[in-house]
Amino acid sequence: MAVEPYEKLANAIIEQAAVDYRKALRRLHDFPNDTEAEADKKKIERFFTSVWFSILTTVDGKWLMEALAKEIIEKRGSR
Repeated sequence: MAVEPYEKLANAIIEQAAVDYRKALRRLHDFPNDTEAEADKKKIERFFTSVWFSILTTVDGKWLMEALAKEIIEKRGSR
């Protein structure tokens, strides 16, 4: 079964948000006082818990945030 173009777009939006979230988390891990990274993180968390996100996917946004944070911690360790 082929993926519809709107599904591809929805997936691309979510994938980019995940990339950006990882980037913000890595930055905050290395530089805890980075206000720009903190602002990015909060903005993406609002997206992951928004109605818009739930329209794009059936994935639970809170679960996704936890999984991405766990991934960063496992890769970076607890320096």
